[in-house]
Amino acid sequence: MNLDYKSVGLKAGLEIHQQIDTHKLFCNCPSMLRDNKPDAVVKRKLTAVAGEMGEIDIAALHEREKSLTFNYEIYNDTTCLVELDEEPPHPLNEEALKIALEVALLLNAKPVPEIQVMRKIVIDGSNTSGFQRTALIARNGFLQTKSGKVNIPTICLEEDSAKIIKQDKDYVTYRLDRLGIPLVEIATSPDVHSPEQAKEVAEYIGMVLRSTGKVKRGLGTIRQDVNVSIEKGVRVEIKGVQDLRSIPKVVEKEAERQFLLIKNNEKLKNEVRKANLDNTTTFLRPMPGAARLYPETDVPPIVITKEYLMSIKLPKLLSDKVSELASEYGISEALAKEIIAKNINIEEYQKIFPNISPSITAQILIETPKEIKSRLQLNPDKLTQEDFFMVLKHLNNGEIGKDAVIDILAEIVKGHKIDLAKYKQLSDEELKKEIARIMKEKPGLLQNAYMGLIMNKFRGRVDGKKVIEIIRSLNI
Repeated sequence: MNLDYKSVGLKAGLEIHQQIDTHKLFCNCPSMLRDNKPDAVVKRKLTAVAGEMGEIDIAALHEREKSLTFNYEIYNDTTCLVELDEEPPHPLNEEALKIALEVALLLNAKPVPEIQVMRKIVIDGSNTSGFQRTALIARNGFLQTKSGKVNIPTICLEEDSAKIIKQDKDYVTYRLDRLGIPLVEIATSPDVHSPEQAKEVAEYIGMVLRSTGKVKRGLGTIRQDVNVSIEKGVRVEIKGVQDLRSIPKVVEKEAERQFLLIKNNEKLKNEVRKANLDNTTTFLRPMPGAARLYPETDVPPIVITKEYLMSIKLPKLLSDKVSELASEYGISEALAKEIIAKNINIEEYQKIFPNISPSITAQILIETPKEIKSRLQLNPDKLTQEDFFMVLKHLNNGEIGKDAVIDILAEIVKGHKIDLAKYKQLSDEELKKEIARIMKEKPGLLQNAYMGLIMNKFRGRVDGKKVIEIIRSLNI
């Protein structure tokens, strides 16, 4: 189905949850995920209580009706009484707070003057206490997209939930290694009006987060929720969109689902849905309301002064680094982006190998492994930094040509001994004599034909530009 998103009134907003690379938010336990056998298991049942408004939240009631038993797996060296809700929380992790404020400032948001930690009722078992601790740290940020401005009304610092291990109709087993890891939560307004714009927003926020160099990387360290509605529809929150590439499809499919329900005169409900692997969604629980929030009395408020904010040093955005690198070294922005993503110091390579242009060095380090994998069907992961240094050294000294690099690296992957004599560059005089001999033996061929004969015979040992230059000079 191809919807006209403007005519159906598509509105979407994102909630990005990113783990911060420090110890846990309310204790000193390390933020370390485990997969070995736990030291103990604690069993609990949770119940819903009234929030600050004196009402029990509808989402909490929904979970209470399941009457599940929760099993919590713990480790003696990375789990403490705070995670088990047997000890009050420690003071809020100041390092995590400064990193979250760094993100907020990079997103043009205004930090709040006083940070008050709140309790958000969550009784699906993912928090042993029955609530998640969260704090509003900044408001009224924004970012620019190709389709216009997208506002960021709130940025929060909160604790991550426990990790689900297995589930049955009567119980759920969680692991407490993830519980308490600091998260920065970035929520946008519903200013997104197309699936591709949603992806653009997520990519930009992800770039800002990585620019700090202080967030966790890898599977499960960042999670994206998407809020979607269309005209005459309702706001639906879609949880757990893990893959950035899936965001446009999830938005598209939810818009289509609401469109078909409206077309068939079926009732739509404000609800939370779960993202499936095929980008469809399934019902998870009713949409929560404000009734589930109330102040955390065990953590004192934190005043954010001008002096405190002045102590936060903002990093350069990765997007700016990419543009500067591409401009300085005359390489494409796509290549510059990969260089930065792989943390390659191209300036250092230039100092070590001054006779190789930065673009060729970048191509060898980034593109050659891809070609070894795609064209030669070999595993480039077997190559070490020493292997790349070796070929770059011989290329820098003029002992091999750049066309020989992929052949040499491929031989290393295969485990073969390298005979550099096979790849020794022909001198200009030797090359000129060889071209003259072939042209005499096979007169009347096109320039490209001579080029092919020479390149096939001396693959990796001659420079293509030099070959065609000599052919043209001799074929007058």
